[in-house]
Amino acid sequence: MATDTATLAARLDRLPVGRFHRQVLLALAVVFFFELADLNTFSYVGATLEKNTGMSTGTFAVITSASFAGMFIGAVFGGRFADALGRQRALVVSVIAFSVCSLANAGAWNDASIGVARFLTGVGLSAMTVAATTYISEVMPSERRGRMQAGVIAIGLVGIPAMTFFSRAVAPLSPNSWRWVFVFGAIGLIVLPLITRLPESPRWLAGHGRAAEADLIVSRLEGQLVAQVGDLPEAVPVVEAAPRRVRYRDLFAGRLGKRTMMLIVVWVFQTLGFYGFSTWVPSLLVQHGFSLTKSLSFIALTTLGAVPGALLAWAISDRFGRKIPIVCVAIGIAACGLAYGLTFNAVAIVVFGFCVNALLQTFAALLYAYTPELFPTARRNSGNGLAYGTGRLANIAGSLIVASIFGSFGYQPVFVYIAACWVVVAVTVAVFGPSTGMRHLETLNDVPVAALDPDAARGTGLAEVG
Repeated sequence: MATDTATLAARLDRLPVGRFHRQVLLALAVVFFFELADLNTFSYVGATLEKNTGMSTGTFAVITSASFAGMFIGAVFGGRFADALGRQRALVVSVIAFSVCSLANAGAWNDASIGVARFLTGVGLSAMTVAATTYISEVMPSERRGRMQAGVIAIGLVGIPAMTFFSRAVAPLSPNSWRWVFVFGAIGLIVLPLITRLPESPRWLAGHGRAAEADLIVSRLEGQLVAQVGDLPEAVPVVEAAPRRVRYRDLFAGRLGKRTMMLIVVWVFQTLGFYGFSTWVPSLLVQHGFSLTKSLSFIALTTLGAVPGALLAWAISDRFGRKIPIVCVAIGIAACGLAYGLTFNAVAIVVFGFCVNALLQTFAALLYAYTPELFPTARRNSGNGLAYGTGRLANIAGSLIVASIFGSFGYQPVFVYIAACWVVVAVTVAVFGPSTGMRHLETLNDVPVAALDPDAARGTGLAEVG
């Protein structure tokens, strides 16, 4: 079985990008369009709710924290669900969950019901995100994995400016117009036909003893590509997969445990920095003296940087790997975010805001590709979900931290705090992060038995990689 798994992985990785890969890119890009639109809905209606319903800044922080608690639950348990029952099935269930729960937000009647709806929406959003990023890492060729992840994010990011301009146009119309913003997020159900047509991950099938099904899927892909491009390159297995079973607790032991802790630190601080900026800037601008209309206009213009930012990841991800670009982009976010907070000139706010939004999405595309690469197939979604979810959980405190800093020290210290978070991310990856990119997933994870038990690897001839 180990040899079969290694051969299957080699067959997948040598495939040129064809119709199947473009179908995956399109389906998951549409999913991310609505996921990213839905993720930002509360940010864009927050100022409207504060103005029209009397919602306090403290309540806004609590509800934002509730949504991140839901994201933690969805990422951790959704990750384990996808490892146990399949990536494609997890995608279907999570898309239904976050779409239906987003619609429930539109029907909320008080602060408590909005909080519950945001919590449940967060569960679905995070479960979908970790399943989708893991699926991409397992079905895309090794030399195009980062680029295809960036392509999915770039297309999906159109959902952010779409939601921004939609909320700017609709939210101020009447005291209850904010409800239509959440209805927009629920339209994600239209993507289900695209998701249901995707096959299960062959790597997941092979790892669950369903090698014949995995072989059938890969053989069909090979047949399609032969018809499209002619003969395919020879599939040369680079290594045999580790024969031992990877348990959930192995995510916290040995080399794999070091990777888990490194990624948890990165996800915690990037989440604090990311949402410290994107969630709070609209409300902070209003409270700092800008009108609601002008504040939303600034944000709408700056979010136009999102798609170019993800396209930058397309250009650099597979060429330079993940580690060095992640470090450089994190430093760039810290610098531009600090400059944003130190200026009150309208043009400078838009320019630096545009740069921050662009680099945030460059970083997101890189990290979405990087995280699942660092875990073995058997626990890839669990590890991905644990790191991603812990970051979301940390932002429960993050929202309260921003509110406390703003209340005690004012506007500019908030941006000093945000910049510091990104510096921590850069240093952590620079010092502890392994290099990946254009390498078989199996050489990064499944091969080294020593990664889990050094004594077990002696005598096998397997050397630790990375």
